[in-house]
Amino acid sequence: MTTGPGTLLRQWRVRRRLSQLELSSQTGVSTRHLSYVETGRSSPSRDLVLRLSSHLDVPLRERNHLLVAAGFAPEYRGTPLDDPSMDAVRAALRVVLDGHGPNPALVVDRSWNLVEANAAVAVLLGDVDPALLEAPVNVLRVAMHPRGMAPHIANLAEWRAHALDRVRRQVASTGDPELARLLAELSAYPGGEAMAGVSDGVAIPMQVTIGGEPLAFLTTVATFGTPLDITVAELVIESFYPADAASARALARLAASVDPTLVAAVLGSRLGSSPTHLEVR
Repeated sequence: MTTGPGTLLRQWRVRRRLSQLELSSQTGVSTRHLSYVETGRSSPSRDLVLRLSSHLDVPLRERNHLLVAAGFAPEYRGTPLDDPSMDAVRAALRVVLDGHGPNPALVVDRSWNLVEANAAVAVLLGDVDPALLEAPVNVLRVAMHPRGMAPHIANLAEWRAHALDRVRRQVASTGDPELARLLAELSAYPGGEAMAGVSDGVAIPMQVTIGGEPLAFLTTVATFGTPLDITVAELVIESFYPADAASARALARLAASVDPTLVAAVLGSRLGSSPTHLEVR
């Protein structure tokens, strides 16, 4: 049975922990009208669906679902990354990734599947089971799987707790069933999970031993500003930075000896040359 637009809007309002009165006062829509829409007594206009979904910070993909449920055409397209209209996006990603070397950097979609990476990411993949590097490559699976990076992460329980907490927050925020399935899978892997509490440092590093070299990484994430395309909205760039001088020196040594074609082989293509396809359904 198809879920109506009112039920979907109510689910998003509840997910954002807003009462009808709070949403009404923040959007200028009467509580009576909101109630009628949520119970199906009134059909929302296209403008109302877009206004409410924008205020509720509904992801672009789900805004399309809301519009279709209300009987309207989707507003946002999901353009494959290899489409000519995405040249500027691919170029921007390539500049960021290549400019971040010799430090690793990668691009993932909203399900944490690898979209692109720079050559330095190969430093992290040397001890990973090749089966985990077959498409689609999920970077969290690679990190937490017992045949992935997990056996080489010194502070696995602590780092894993914060990584899983991040995915839990994503699931709570988006209601994405694919992310929920990934969370269940990752949570079932061995490795323990320390309390995701306050650290003595500025951030929780990933402390990993690669080629006998101990390294500690801090990470940052970046997204495109004000995206109007689903593909662009769901891309996340994750950049790794050495957490100390010793890690920087070790990373430089490892990066100098790594196979530069490994990442290209894993991806099957590169943004700067042959197309990288990202399917959006």
